[in-house]
Amino acid sequence: MATSDLITWLREHTPLTVLTSEVLEAIALHMKLITVEGEQTLVKGGTAPERLYILKSGQIQSQGTPEASLLTGTLINLRALILEQPVSRTLVTLNRCELWCIDAEDFKSLLQQYPEITQAFSQQLALELKELSSELSFQQERQTILRPYLVTKVKRGVIGKSRYAIKLRSQIKNFSDNRQPVLIFGEPGLQKDNLATLLHFSSPFRREPIIQINCSQLQASGAELFGRVGGKLSLLEALGKGTLILNNLQELSPELFKPIAQLLKDGTYYPVSRSENTPSSAKTSQCRIIVISEKKLSNIDGLIENIIKVPPLRVRKKDIEDLVTYYISLMCRRRGTAKVSITPEAIRKLQAYDFPNNLRELENLIERALVQLEGYQEITEEIIWPSQSKKQQFRFNLLKGYPRLRQFFRSPWYPDRLNYGFTVIAFALINIILWIGPQTRAENFALNLFWAWWWPLVLIGFLFVGRLWCAVCPFMIYGELTQKVSLWLFPRKLKKWPRHEAETWGGWFLWGLFAVILLWEELWDLKNTAYLSSCLLLLITAGAMICSTIFERRFWCRYLCPIGGMNGMFAKLSMTELRGQQGTCSAQCTTYQCYKGGPQKGEGLETNGCPLYSHPAQLEDNRDCVLCMTCLKACPHRSVEFNLRPPGIELWTTHVPRSYEVALLLLLLDAVFLHRLPQVQAQLGFSWDLNQFWIHSGLAVLVLSLPALLPLVFHQIMGFLGGFQSTVKIRPFKELAYGYLPLVLAGNLAYYLPLGLGEAGQILPITLATFGFSVQGVPVMVAHPAVITFLQETLLIFGVVLSIILTQKIAKLPFQYLMVQHISTSILAIGLWNILL
Repeated sequence: MATSDLITWLREHTPLTVLTSEVLEAIALHMKLITVEGEQTLVKGGTAPERLYILKSGQIQSQGTPEASLLTGTLINLRALILEQPVSRTLVTLNRCELWCIDAEDFKSLLQQYPEITQAFSQQLALELKELSSELSFQQERQTILRPYLVTKVKRGVIGKSRYAIKLRSQIKNFSDNRQPVLIFGEPGLQKDNLATLLHFSSPFRREPIIQINCSQLQASGAELFGRVGGKLSLLEALGKGTLILNNLQELSPELFKPIAQLLKDGTYYPVSRSENTPSSAKTSQCRIIVISEKKLSNIDGLIENIIKVPPLRVRKKDIEDLVTYYISLMCRRRGTAKVSITPEAIRKLQAYDFPNNLRELENLIERALVQLEGYQEITEEIIWPSQSKKQQFRFNLLKGYPRLRQFFRSPWYPDRLNYGFTVIAFALINIILWIGPQTRAENFALNLFWAWWWPLVLIGFLFVGRLWCAVCPFMIYGELTQKVSLWLFPRKLKKWPRHEAETWGGWFLWGLFAVILLWEELWDLKNTAYLSSCLLLLITAGAMICSTIFERRFWCRYLCPIGGMNGMFAKLSMTELRGQQGTCSAQCTTYQCYKGGPQKGEGLETNGCPLYSHPAQLEDNRDCVLCMTCLKACPHRSVEFNLRPPGIELWTTHVPRSYEVALLLLLLDAVFLHRLPQVQAQLGFSWDLNQFWIHSGLAVLVLSLPALLPLVFHQIMGFLGGFQSTVKIRPFKELAYGYLPLVLAGNLAYYLPLGLGEAGQILPITLATFGFSVQGVPVMVAHPAVITFLQETLLIFGVVLSIILTQKIAKLPFQYLMVQHISTSILAIGLWNILL
């Protein structure tokens, strides 16, 4: 470019137009055109200037606060060369740039030769210096105001590989790209303020300040946030384009919700007036607002579109191992010690805990464990001491305490070999003997086994092993055999369970079937008629076989079997339970083999999955667990536990009441009175002839209905009396009815006790009599009638006491408010006492 053209360009595009033509010509003679590629550092802040640059074309950006792009004709390093100072800012080319440049030495020579250059820019430099001084004063005041609230760095990122952690990272990435307000809410201890800080430092405005204000500490007027009319800078003004974190918004003073809502809505606010006569005009804030709360608030609902719900740690079990590893690394580095490891058992113990205080509690727990190590290099489960949740309190894992028990339950002997090698054959033989053998209980050992052995033992077993009988029950063994044979003969896909219909009506079906069986037993004397007892067994077996040919797994056993329904209800009183560690299942398991079945995996054996479609980690009570141990065999993570626990603890902790189950409970209460119908009639002073079928039938139906009315009537009375106490809320009958469960079990056991202690011991002579042999001199083991009576009395007394205690546990009310139900329990016990003893 010719010198004249260059002079013209300098006059049109640069501040050098104030210089004379002579000076411009001298400058033009020293200018050289250079090219700098994009993403290159042109000038580095803090260094001595090497050249004077004049931007001809391209884009250059200054780094620092605030960032700025330079225009064509900008003089670069002019001030530094005139004042002989270092360069104030770093400049970077954004793309390919063309620049005119003059070496620093040449430009200094021009300054000495032409003093008017310095004179021309001295006034401009003075103005800039004044502006710089003003800016410095503003920044000092700004820093003073913001310093108590400043957040300087992020503590950590989002740790973990679970879907919850992935979603959190995705939300932070998406919301950091805009300036819209964000609501972060979740339980205490989740370190939500760290997520808010992470949002800021992930945004393009990361160089702007970020402050955090605890809403509980704000004045009711909000003066420190909004400022005062004519006063010093407010926090919002000092913050500029930075980020404001409003922590614990649920604790905000009610007077401030309206101005905060206005700020969230359009960014405007009003400084606080010192008096009513002092006007206050609206101001606009440029800051980004992040709100933190423990829950969503209706006051600001709808004003914030960007919402992050932080999941509690109890649903992020998969992330616990990563979090523990991070905390261990962090704390060991802080303490200056070698990094320690943690055992898989300790991880599983942590995953089994729900962490009500979330990340804060986990961090404190790991810190405490490291203090306890005292030179050891491994954190074991003995050092981990989390508090126990209600599901874990007062439990002792028998599988861990007795490893041989675990080996037995995982062996082929339990229950398959036992079922298919013994139960199948024994059940068939018993039914044959019931049909072809003598028909009375005194002469048929199979009838003796059913009524004098099975009933008392299964009732006692509920207290110790819950629904264990269902694991070896012949009904479902024949159902499974039928299922396998039918699939072999007619290959097909079995139907899925109609769960909704079964949950709605299945319980009422088994209740009705049980009522019919009780009437059949009473009217046709099943206890003393062998072939009819066999018909009962075969009828229930037929139901299992029919359902097994239609539906997969044990549909009959879970929903329709009357014996299964009774077992599931009484199993809730058991002192043992089978459960899965929820943390281990959710964190480590991806196949759900215990539930769905599958091939062998690690320690887990090949199984067809839970026959009742129950997942051990989701069980709330013992109703739907038959202790078949399929889940224990299938689990590769040792998550399944067989726990010793306080009897019936689920009834006042995790229990879900069911109407049909309450009806079954009352039916089994009535059954005791039905079994002693002659004694009931004698107590009431009636003398009807029970040999007359229709009279017998009518009385049986009445006795099977009337006793159940007493708990219902007394609950209505209790509800009526409770209505006079505004602070007392009586629970529904569906919940409180389970308080009668110990009494019902005690009553049934007291009824069968004479059979168990009187006739069961005669099994040897009865067996010989069945096959026609002489019973002369054959030993018997029979309890004295006085002993049996004493045990019956003890059972009923314990039944009353335990029912009262259980009712108190379920209702969680003072004793006097439940006195009516306790009286009802006592009246029923007196009735049972009179007819059984």
